[in-house]
Amino acid sequence: MKNLQDRFNKILSEVEKPARYCGGEWNTPDVNKPHIGDMCFCFPELYEIGMSNLGVQILYDMINSDSDFVAERCFAPAKDLAEKLRESGIPLLSVESKKPLKDFTVVGFSVGFELLYTNVLYMLDLARIPFYAKDRGEEYPVIIAGGPCSVNPEPFADYFDVIVCGEGEEADLKILRIVSDGRKRGLKKSEILALIKDVEGAYVPSLHKDGETVRKAVVRDFENAPFPTRPLVPNLESVHDRAVLELYRGCGSGCRFCQAGFWYRPIRERSAQKCALLGKEMINSTGFGEMSLCSLSTGDYSGLLDLENELVPFCDEKHVNLALPSLRISSFKSDMVMRSRRSSLTFAPEAGTQRLRNVINKNVTDEEIDNLAEAFEVGYESIKLYFMLGLPTETDEDIAGIAEICKRLKNLYYQKRRKRGLNISVSCAVFIPKPCTPFQWEAQISFEEMLRKQSYLRGLLREIKGVTFSWHGAETSVLEAALARGDRRLSAVVERAYRLGAKFDAWTEGFKWDVWTRAFAECGLSVEEYVCARDLSQPLPWDFIDCGVSKEYLLKERENAYAGRTTRNCREGCNACGANRSARCTI
Repeated sequence: MKNLQDRFNKILSEVEKPARYCGGEWNTPDVNKPHIGDMCFCFPELYEIGMSNLGVQILYDMINSDSDFVAERCFAPAKDLAEKLRESGIPLLSVESKKPLKDFTVVGFSVGFELLYTNVLYMLDLARIPFYAKDRGEEYPVIIAGGPCSVNPEPFADYFDVIVCGEGEEADLKILRIVSDGRKRGLKKSEILALIKDVEGAYVPSLHKDGETVRKAVVRDFENAPFPTRPLVPNLESVHDRAVLELYRGCGSGCRFCQAGFWYRPIRERSAQKCALLGKEMINSTGFGEMSLCSLSTGDYSGLLDLENELVPFCDEKHVNLALPSLRISSFKSDMVMRSRRSSLTFAPEAGTQRLRNVINKNVTDEEIDNLAEAFEVGYESIKLYFMLGLPTETDEDIAGIAEICKRLKNLYYQKRRKRGLNISVSCAVFIPKPCTPFQWEAQISFEEMLRKQSYLRGLLREIKGVTFSWHGAETSVLEAALARGDRRLSAVVERAYRLGAKFDAWTEGFKWDVWTRAFAECGLSVEEYVCARDLSQPLPWDFIDCGVSKEYLLKERENAYAGRTTRNCREGCNACGANRSARCTI
């Protein structure tokens, strides 16, 4: 083991950014303490991105806080280190103790979005662990997955012994305890997996029977749920280089395209007093110069003003900025942001016209958009706006409405500030029909239509001074849609794509569309069959996952969408979606 570490340390001097791999970050726990089991959290992206993932930080801290267990980390290495590992005959190692992944009790992958699938195989390959669960004998760790993609685990189910569907705070620790105890008792892996199957949220593909339901895991006592007050401070600047304070989980808006809004129901809040305590402890233990108040829609948090009243004097004293990264236009009030950083505000109208916003249940009116003038009065000179192209029923008039919103905001800024310096950043994603949403049955627009719509909007925005426009690639949007609604057959496609050179697919320089189309073809499949409209009466690959929200409710919301009817926010009254069966909404 010592020899392996020495060899690894030697090659670190030969790669770019060795700080990604050396460990020893501030607040690193003692991984050498006596323990009965260990778990390596694998994030299939670069260190700078993985260290910004709050879910991994929560689970890592939670397991290391248990006296019986140790958690370590591993990130997808950049190309230069991967080449050095292969040349030197060194397997992929954990960050903390430089231990091979195959020597852990449990190895867990956080799968946050679909374009990470090939990176999972990339890490398993470097770790010298067979891709498919069926090919791994008793000598290998139990390998699990979790994260947002567990809403439809079928495209990657063949790779894992267990997939945690839902929230992992309770399930991960239970699984680690079962595996550690089972190994101590000499149980076979199949016997251990049979015990894991009874854990809420645990999907064991090898033991799953047709007709069985996997109920997603939900943290019921969110007020007292684990949260890291001594998070790791990265060795180099991360994508989100700040302390992150999670205020609540879930969302009541009911935007019909939004998977997270339905998957993380019901809404569960922490009290303002608890959040303030956690926030202060984080700042004192890290020295970060900024703290982000984070949730799916931060402005909807019922205790936001009380929390700001508590945190603002503390943050002023510590010279720390408060950031509000996710606000709904309808919940915006200038006193929310008077004391936060005044560089830029971010809002997501999603659609350019009231008609289309009603279709997607984005309860934002033109009058509420005009209320953004309050932000100009308190000093903001830059606004980021997020929209979506290709939504169901969208017309060119709806797209033109995006440009009209930009013009209206420019005029409002001039009226309030008597100058023309407002900078507007417009970002447009392509609509992707996702599981666990009312639009899960919809077709994605064609590749050609994506390019046409992007070109049309680009031309309109080019005529408005001070507006910049960015958009998501059409090819990556098509692939994400295919993988999001995929079935078990796609595991072969993902493997073939990786064998042909696909990895780091979320990066422009790493994405290879020709590789993916070849992989689909060689596996006898087509992208088109996964992005087309689905029959409402036919079963879907992910139907066996009980996401809390009933299928009947999703169908009802789809009907409301095509009728242009909106549904009230959950905070205004329960809409009986079914999510309260798993945990009581706390708003």
